[in-house]
Amino acid sequence: MITHIVFFKFRDARDIERVKEALLGLQGKVPQLRHLEVGVDIIRSERSYDLALVTKFDSLEDLDAYQVHPDHQEVAKLIGTVKESAVAVDYQS
Repeated sequence: MITHIVFFKFRDARDIERVKEALLGLQGKVPQLRHLEVGVDIIRSERSYDLALVTKFDSLEDLDAYQVHPDHQEVAKLIGTVKESAVAVDYQS
């Protein structure tokens, strides 16, 4: 199992909910996506990111297929226009 985690920080907090809904909208559209979880930070500390994405895939090939899937690409474009920064971790379990 491959777990793909991304944390996003946005320039404008008003974009958080829109991005959350766009990411959740990927459920059922990308066949390789085994698990999708999106959470909004509730602590709001100086070191916090605004939004977390946790996804799971059966293999690295499935993660790669997700990355280039047209629906994911559309959401990635939206995020690219509103994010300040993003960090990611991918690991195998």
